Amino acid sequence: MGMRAATILLIESKSAGSESLAPALLKANFNVKVAGTGSEAMAWLSTNRSDLVVVDSSSMRSSGVRTCRRLRKKLGDTPIIHCRKEGQLEDRSAEADIYLVQPFTSRKLLNRIRALLPADDLKEEIVRAGNLTFFVSKRSVDVAGHGESRLTPKLAALLSEFLYHPNEVIGRHHLMETVWETDYFGDTRTLDVHIRWIREIIEDNPARPKFLKTVRGVGYIFRIPSDLK
Repeated sequence: MGMRAATILLIESKSAGSESLAPALLKANFNVKVAGTGSEAMAWLSTNRSDLVVVDSSSMRSSGVRTCRRLRKKLGDTPIIHCRKEGQLEDRSAEADIYLVQPFTSRKLLNRIRALLPADDLKEEIVRAGNLTFFVSKRSVDVAGHGESRLTPKLAALLSEFLYHPNEVIGRHHLMETVWETDYFGDTRTLDVHIRWIREIIEDNPARPKFLKTVRGVGYIFRIPSDLK
């Protein structure tokens, strides 16, 4: 029997002109129900269940705090993520599990969602490249069937950037922006360290990598050796 996709209730205003969070959730294979108001969400929950709720108060006229409290009272331990505008005071009385401040990347939102959901609620996405098999939700990689190696969230995010863009040169600044969510490029040694760790996991000889190669002065490229295609 296959795993079911988790259902996420997204509460966001459709009239505020802000960018919807729904496309990123759908692309990540979640079932998504969009409610325009807290009252609409409560009505839907009277006959349906949600595995997680995202309250995007940055798209609303209200702070979303009252909505979060009502949801907590009705749903008990169901995870709630409260998204708010930059500059809007954080109110922990909203009783959300995680608070995010706009703007944030879709990757950051998805990482927070996956951290809150039980493993059984995640539909496993598998990416294969040569003799590598990457299990996205589990954050693990298998090399040539030798067994899975668990990755830290940062290592998994970094490896996925390369696997989703094979044979493309990816700049160091892009990796820092995407994986570390920073626009400070004064010190990228942490990127170098993580690249080394990935090579130690996926390469037979990390000093002479076959997969993850350095493009000097630019960044890195993930190539699949011709004998493994």
